[in-house]
Amino acid sequence: MNFSELGLSPRTLEAITAAGYTTPTPIQAEAIPPALQRRDVMGLAQTGSGKTAAFVLPMLSLLEKGRARARMPRTLILEPTRELADQVREAFETLGCKHNLSVALLIGGVAFEPQALKIDRGADVVIATPGRLLDHFERGKLLLTGIDMLVIDEADRMLDMGFIPDIERICKLLPFTRQTMFFSATMPPEIQRLTTAFLHNPVRVEVSRPSSTAETITQMLVKVPHEAKAKREALRQLLRTQTNVKNGIIFANRKTTVALLEKSLSVHGFSVGALHGDMDQSARLKTLQAFRNNEITYLIASDVAARGLDIPEVSHVFNFDVPTHAEDYVHRIGRTGRAGREGQAFTMISKEEGKYWKGIEALIKKEIPYFELSAEAEAAIETRGAEPDRPRREGREGRGGGDRRGRDRDRRPREVKDHGERAAMEPAPRTERPPREERPAPAPKPAAAAPSAPRPEKPPRERTRDRAPRPDRHPQRDVSDAPDHRGFTEQTMPAFLSRSVKA
Repeated sequence: MNFSELGLSPRTLEAITAAGYTTPTPIQAEAIPPALQRRDVMGLAQTGSGKTAAFVLPMLSLLEKGRARARMPRTLILEPTRELADQVREAFETLGCKHNLSVALLIGGVAFEPQALKIDRGADVVIATPGRLLDHFERGKLLLTGIDMLVIDEADRMLDMGFIPDIERICKLLPFTRQTMFFSATMPPEIQRLTTAFLHNPVRVEVSRPSSTAETITQMLVKVPHEAKAKREALRQLLRTQTNVKNGIIFANRKTTVALLEKSLSVHGFSVGALHGDMDQSARLKTLQAFRNNEITYLIASDVAARGLDIPEVSHVFNFDVPTHAEDYVHRIGRTGRAGREGQAFTMISKEEGKYWKGIEALIKKEIPYFELSAEAEAAIETRGAEPDRPRREGREGRGGGDRRGRDRDRRPREVKDHGERAAMEPAPRTERPPREERPAPAPKPAAAAPSAPRPEKPPRERTRDRAPRPDRHPQRDVSDAPDHRGFTEQTMPAFLSRSVKA
């Protein structure tokens, strides 16, 4: 089967030929015909099977008629992460090269005003994350009453990231007569409830068993110790054994582990870059572009890169930590072995992580063999794990917390530059006392002298002149002879009181 048999428009077929696509994937062959018939579609397929083109191609054919109005887009595509949204925008630029369509990308981490300006001019397609879409709507910059087609991509990832309440709110704001398409690699019960509520008589397209892994991926397990130093050494030894790595992604569960692995591997000479949710959007896009251009060999990432990223040249995937959710394992290793290519996936597992791996085996229903490291590598791992940790600095990380250097600085002796003053300040050296037996006997005390005769008393001095008494500084004032100021006198009486009064 080729694309000409799916019912796509001639302009879309011309764009497909220009992009180099020849044969549709199973999910594309089964999802495109009902989508062109304006029916709701629920697509279930493993990651890397071409779900993006399964909704982009019919959307391009349906958007050839009509024109977008200001603040009223015609189609809406919801993505869980910024990277996935930007990847769908690139797919529209590639497959829609023959169409004059306006595409608006509404994601966080970038300026708000340029996005609002693009919506004001009229956008045929809006690709957005749920949070930023609601921000535009609440500010009155976006109207959702003209949406004809809604696409929810990676619906299970929406569930994991807590976007389901936002999805329900957005669906209630859209017209009832819209066309809805769901695409996901797994189908948890919560997603099934959502599809029942918002899809009307959907066509279920399931080209592979849900939560299954591609047959082109070689999966291996690597036993490692639980200690952090030994586990990082095991990762370095594992990377050195793989000589055919073109591009590889190293997944970790925590953002702090991502930063620590980037620093550790770069110190040991590996070409690495980091990608996690706390990074700025420009830094994330720059790192991804460097990884696509083979400027970085290993990309250390959290689960933000586990869903939907289409980097065809990824040859290896390394799970430094076993994912706590079994579905995340399917998405992680799905970054390799895409579009029929071969890939290899290694999962480092310790004894403490065995409980998580049991859930993964129950999900994929496959037993994964173990990969044995060389004897030299095992010895290096054991040696690294036996090294003691560095002692903590008592002032900096001791009890009480904080840095004590500032408080201890005043207790240090002041440095004296003058050597003479230094010598004067230094105490004299102590001399050792001889033992008690060798000490000389104390000299006898001299006899007490006889008491001398008492001195005669001196007669008192006579006063040669009479001194006047010292005047009192604060004498008590006698007010007996002071004039009485009560009432008015002839000099102080006002003139109006001396006037005659008529009876």
